[in-house]
Amino acid sequence: MSLDALLLEKLADWRSASGRATLEASGDGHNAVVAVECVDVVGCRLWELALRPVAEKPAVELKERAEQLCQRVTGLMEPLRLVEVDGSSNVALLRSEQPGQVGEERFYYELLLHGDGSSVLRRYRTPHTGQARRQQVAFTLTHEALAKLIRDLTTA
Repeated sequence: MSLDALLLEKLADWRSASGRATLEASGDGHNAVVAVECVDVVGCRLWELALRPVAEKPAVELKERAEQLCQRVTGLMEPLRLVEVDGSSNVALLRSEQPGQVGEERFYYELLLHGDGSSVLRRYRTPHTGQARRQQVAFTLTHEALAKLIRDLTTA
């Protein structure tokens, strides 16, 4: 069974009154760890999606991989753009091209790509004005959008 299908099966079976839970699955050459706040029949609220390859992947230049993902990942509320590639840390940072705005707050996705093929997706909010720091927030995806996102992130 594919990784996205395994995770969707686990989400369909998961119900918790106690809040956030971590769901794990392996398939298609990757391990996935999803921090979930709540799930219903249509979608879920995620805190974080982390993917790590099981075995070493063929070397793909990090910048090239990041640029490909900016084009391929289309199921989020805002398209992603490459912000920077840190060659010394072997990490690329992608963020929402244009943050969403609700009132005075801005919301954006942040995807960290590591040279080992792993990735972590989170969402943040930051006040439009003032000196307050950003805060990580949960984000909502339909089950279909989550499955597509997983396929997009794990496709070589």
